[in-house]
Amino acid sequence: MKLSGWGQFPRIDCHVTAPRTDAEVAAALTKGHAIARGNGRAYGDSAASAQNTVDMRGFNRMIAFDDATGQVVAEAGVLLGDVINAFLPRGWFPPVTPGTKFVTIGGMIAADVHGKNHHKHGTFGAFVDWIDVMGADGTVQRCSPTENADLFAWTMGGMGLTGIILRAAFRLSKVESAWIKQTMIPAANLDAAMDVFEASGEATYSVAWIDCLSAGDALGRSLVMLGEHAPRDTLDLEKRRRPFDIAAKSKRSIPFNAPSFALNSLTVRAFNAAYFYNGQRKAGDSFVDWDSYFYPLDAILGWNRIYGRKGFMQFQCALPLDSSKKGLEALLRATSVAGQGSFLAVLKRFGAQDSRFSFPMEGYTLALDFPVNPETLALMKQLDQITLDHGGRFYLAKDARMTPETLRSADPRVDEFLNMRAAAGRAATFSSAQSERLKL
Repeated sequence: MKLSGWGQFPRIDCHVTAPRTDAEVAAALTKGHAIARGNGRAYGDSAASAQNTVDMRGFNRMIAFDDATGQVVAEAGVLLGDVINAFLPRGWFPPVTPGTKFVTIGGMIAADVHGKNHHKHGTFGAFVDWIDVMGADGTVQRCSPTENADLFAWTMGGMGLTGIILRAAFRLSKVESAWIKQTMIPAANLDAAMDVFEASGEATYSVAWIDCLSAGDALGRSLVMLGEHAPRDTLDLEKRRRPFDIAAKSKRSIPFNAPSFALNSLTVRAFNAAYFYNGQRKAGDSFVDWDSYFYPLDAILGWNRIYGRKGFMQFQCALPLDSSKKGLEALLRATSVAGQGSFLAVLKRFGAQDSRFSFPMEGYTLALDFPVNPETLALMKQLDQITLDHGGRFYLAKDARMTPETLRSADPRVDEFLNMRAAAGRAATFSSAQSERLKL
């Protein structure tokens, strides 16, 4: 079976099994190097193995819920969107969420996903109480911050290379409505955008769309969007009566891969100009529903096809706080000069985090999407070097083309990760196309 990540690059011929019980997972592990796969929303090749891809979507049951603490116990293949649909009407919402609800709980743990509130609440792993992990011999270990704590810590952000996540217990957060009070702040350039982030540290959510093709005094012009869960008494009368009801939306879709010429510097410049102008018109406060604020792209089914049949790659780095400004300027300048624009360019502020192998560090993270072609591949190598020059590192959940040398230059934790895998015998059982490419 041909598999790819959300970027549709690379495409890999994979042998796939789809277990529904622990015993069937254990049997799958006897068939050679294995990696678990959820809903295929990692962008590159981290959830694909030519030899043995274990499709965990059959583990899709929610097992228990504690209405006093908000703790959910669920199997690894449960979709985040299903958790929201089940518990938001009862006043609970995920404490940390990535930019799509079409991810599995197991995938969220393996990537230790972050959201628009990392500066305040950290990654999803901070809200995981325990996980059940199957090792190479089929033994299942319950892991938590106090039980098998070492394996628990390495599994958060370990990209599935520590074992097969079967089940997890995690906490939701109490909310009073399904609405977000959004504050839209246009920023004339990168300096202004970073000033907004630094002045808005108390905001629960903050994220910026950034125009990566702007230049000169407008380099990095942005729309910064702050957000808060709206208390019920701040809503208008109609919303207050039914605070968790959101009108059903029609889904749009892209049914086929767009032609390669459709996405170029001219069309991206035009899109960015229109998007920034529209954002300026919407400046200030408004109430938006949770789906629109957290998952705007989920409204367009198959949006990844806009990049054409060759697919796309995402570049995402984290830069330490003291070098973020200079590093971001260099990244945006290189992108603007190359003319290989990304219309899905996102900037976020990270808070402090000390973890075994998770992506975030205190500072800023920039994500840029590019169609696969020789020009963007050359640009991304340049962006890699800029990131290294400023002490940054890269997000494995978005990677599809990094080299082992780049990873090791960026992240001194790699050697300890390799030692852990070797000592526990996991390297002989758990591997993905990405781990083989990066020599993990």
